[in-house]
Amino acid sequence: MIKKNIFNILLLSITISCYQPKRDCNAYKTGEFTFEYEIEGETKTAKFIRDDKYSVDYYDNKIDSASVRWVNDCEFVLKDLNSNVAIVYKILSTTDNSYTFEYKSAVKDENKKLIVKTGTATKIK
Repeated sequence: MIKKNIFNILLLSITISCYQPKRDCNAYKTGEFTFEYEIEGETKTAKFIRDDKYSVDYYDNKIDSASVRWVNDCEFVLKDLNSNVAIVYKILSTTDNSYTFEYKSAVKDENKKLIVKTGTATKIK
């Protein structure tokens, strides 16, 4: 009985470790998207439009633009056109109409803790 349980646990572990989430990143390189974000406990919805070179964000009655540079099929850097602040994005998984991503500052500051956040963007066009 114990050998059977150990075998089942081992088989389950191997099966789980081989699982790779779906990542069709090319489908999300350009388009119109929405995403939710939180500020001071309030959830808000924003929109962005991304083409091969630029991303334009629409949030809180503001418009912000950034250049887009793809590092590989699933990672890109957005560099704000006004402040030159750069953020690295990595697409973790995709579905038929959305992708889950993580993002962090592109510049490492030894005096600050690196904060990595995640989000989900939904493609609307």
